[in-house]
Amino acid sequence: MASLHPLAPHDLPPFITPPGQTDMMFVAVGVFFVVLILLVGNLYLRLHALPERMAHRSNMVQFHVVAVLALIALLTHQTGFWIAALLLALVPIPDLATPVARIADSLERMAAIAAGHAGAAPAIPRPTSETAPPAMVTSEPAGARATPA
Repeated sequence: MASLHPLAPHDLPPFITPPGQTDMMFVAVGVFFVVLILLVGNLYLRLHALPERMAHRSNMVQFHVVAVLALIALLTHQTGFWIAALLLALVPIPDLATPVARIADSLERMAAIAAGHAGAAPAIPRPTSETAPPAMVTSEPAGARATPA
């Protein structure tokens, strides 16, 4: 350190660099902050996508609503949308459309049978040799049994 000014203190700390040299502390702090920003950003985005990952196993309508709420929360920075998406992902929405559709199909079949339409499916299918156990299938017609005299 022969290039120091005569009035400068001679016991300088090691992080002070001489003129024209690379400041290693500045480089280390810069790398540390870049890594820290990447880690915090990754954690933030993972936490933000939590409701979508939770709703992924539910039905498609619920998943889409949760995804839209999470996207709105991400773009507007309002946590109310994110909390709503999280609560919606936690509470399963029951599937009401499938039972109602099955009831409607059954009522249509019952109405067709009652009206006597030819295209209506029978209420109870008759057993055949392929579908019924051997005890139910007989080789003779129902009225052709011989009665003892």
